[in-house]
Amino acid sequence: MSVKMKFITKVTAAVFGSALLLSAVPAAAQINSVDTLLNDIRQNASKVESENREREANFRARATQQSGLLNEAKSELRTLEARAATVERSFASNRSQIDRLESELRTAQGNFGEVFGLARSKAGEFKALLDSSLITAQYPTRTAVLGTVADSKALPSAEDLDNIWTTMLGEIKAQRQVSTFDAQVANVDDGAVQKVTRVGPFSVFTASGADFLGYSAPSAEVADAPLLTLLPSQPGGQISSAASDVAGAAAGSIVYAPLDPTRGELLKSFERVPSFKERHWVQGGNIGKFIIIMAIFGVLFGVLNIIRLFLAKTAINGQKRKAQPSKSNALGRVMMAYEGAQNKDADTVELKLDEAILRESPKFEFGLNILKLLAGVAPLLGLLGTVTGMIQTFQAMMIYGTGDPQLMAGGISVALVTTMLGLYAAIPLLVLHSFCSSMARSIQGTLEEQSAGIVARHVETRGLGTGSSA
Repeated sequence: MSVKMKFITKVTAAVFGSALLLSAVPAAAQINSVDTLLNDIRQNASKVESENREREANFRARATQQSGLLNEAKSELRTLEARAATVERSFASNRSQIDRLESELRTAQGNFGEVFGLARSKAGEFKALLDSSLITAQYPTRTAVLGTVADSKALPSAEDLDNIWTTMLGEIKAQRQVSTFDAQVANVDDGAVQKVTRVGPFSVFTASGADFLGYSAPSAEVADAPLLTLLPSQPGGQISSAASDVAGAAAGSIVYAPLDPTRGELLKSFERVPSFKERHWVQGGNIGKFIIIMAIFGVLFGVLNIIRLFLAKTAINGQKRKAQPSKSNALGRVMMAYEGAQNKDADTVELKLDEAILRESPKFEFGLNILKLLAGVAPLLGLLGTVTGMIQTFQAMMIYGTGDPQLMAGGISVALVTTMLGLYAAIPLLVLHSFCSSMARSIQGTLEEQSAGIVARHVETRGLGTGSSA
């Protein structure tokens, strides 16, 4: 019994070994007997041996093939090395022949060599000068002949020499012209062709919108690149207006034209000029924003107060022409107060009228203290921004030193802009306060004047009544 168990154990180990190596025994196979198991093991062993022989044969075939490829590569390398040696010898021979021919050329040129050197040098210098001129945007190929002369190894022909001075004369002539032509503008409609107007070599702008353009010299790397680019920031004002006048002027007419003597550098500097929003809202910081909001509120409040006082004064002036009092205006309410006390003595009537005027006065003085407070606080907030900005500046100087001014620009900007905004806010608020105060005093003066007249008429009426009864 123990021998049989040992045999079964060995058979089971063999089955597991064949399953791990070949995975040849299906999971669903049913093993009915030991004989079937042994037959399966023999078949799997035979299959594995066959596959191993096939792999060995393939490996030996590939080794033979790789050996042949290696021999072929070595043969090709020897061929290429031989060709390289031949080419090097040919190159050295050609180099020697070129040196000999150049020596013969210099000898044959004689004094003309100096003339050629001067012509080539001047052609190169003048080409660089013309490439930097925005007139080239109108004639982009005019410097090609100068480049040919500058790069040529042979003597220039008479035609080449003529082209140098004729190109110079063309530049001189174009510098005094105002010309409109078609050209590509890089950042407008994906580089579409636009009609542009050129004022000599000084400025160029679009003919339709009078938008100024920047010029960049031709590049050897990108031959067909547009030479004109729309400036991201336009100067505006009289400069743009003058450009519009030139673009819309008829032939032969005389108009003022915008000129940039720096050939475009001055116009490009407008990119660094902050806009109204950037200067007042961004550079002023949080204090600047608070001053702007406070100023807007104060101005709106002052304007509405002026409108209210104007309407009240208009109503009082209308009431002065009517005998019947109305509750819709201050004078009418004062007159109604008199009607309630007209049977009293003069002192009582005067007191009643004074009471009515005192009751109406706060309505006209409403908002004056607010405007006065805002007008006084605005410059103080500007001073606070100045102190805060200078603290930031000194902190930047302490940390980074004084080598880079841009590090201190933020603090200086807050310091100066907030002071400016404080004055901007205080001036109109003071003016509005003065107007409102003056209108309020005028209305109060009118009420007091009418009140005095009412009292005078009351005393006069009572006196006449007393005299007639006597």
